Amino acid sequence: MSEEERRHSVASEANLILDEQQRAEAEARNGLVQFDHACSMIVDAIEKGKSWKLRPSAILALHRAALEGISSYAGNYRPAGVAISGSEHKPVDAHRVPELIEDLCDYVNDHWQDKPAVHLASYVMWRLNWIHPFSDGNGRTSRMLSYLVLSVKLGMLLPGRNTIPDQIVDNRQPYFAALEEADRTVAVGSPNLAKMEDLIEAMLAKQLASVLETATGKHFLPLDEATE
Repeated sequence: MSEEERRHSVASEANLILDEQQRAEAEARNGLVQFDHACSMIVDAIEKGKSWKLRPSAILALHRAALEGISSYAGNYRPAGVAISGSEHKPVDAHRVPELIEDLCDYVNDHWQDKPAVHLASYVMWRLNWIHPFSDGNGRTSRMLSYLVLSVKLGMLLPGRNTIPDQIVDNRQPYFAALEEADRTVAVGSPNLAKMEDLIEAMLAKQLASVLETATGKHFLPLDEATE
């Protein structure tokens, strides 16, 4: 099973594009649109300051941007159960999705002051995947939501090329491993987000290091390699 096929779900009846090449091209275009939309949301949230709250509507808007013209369920929660290929995790029944999404938002809002940015970004990355609220596009939406929360909490539109969502797409295995670790541990208690937090921390360092490289013309090793 390829990395692209792992932890993937899709409702075939929702597909608006059946040709694989055309679908891949549409997904690439929508990926750019979704990132631009997320950046606009980040700027707007920073301008709002303390009045900003994470809402389910923001999650639905990010999903709509990713799936517009690709799925008839774009911007809507899945209407039925779904299975994730390549994962032992069984997502919740569809009727529980709206309540759990509200709980996800409540967690972020309630802990906005007492939890660090990397933790909150890691939590929403995992939790949205765990809920799996959509028929397709869960991974794309969770990665962009995580990036949005991280950026808003840090109070900036993060600079640097090779953004965190791009890094995950380029190498999905650590991302899958972090999700699966949290899935395993939440089944017996609280989710262990240490792997996800380490992953996001390292990817953030790599993204920000690219700013220094552009400014100085020097190459900087990733944090984990520099400390070996």
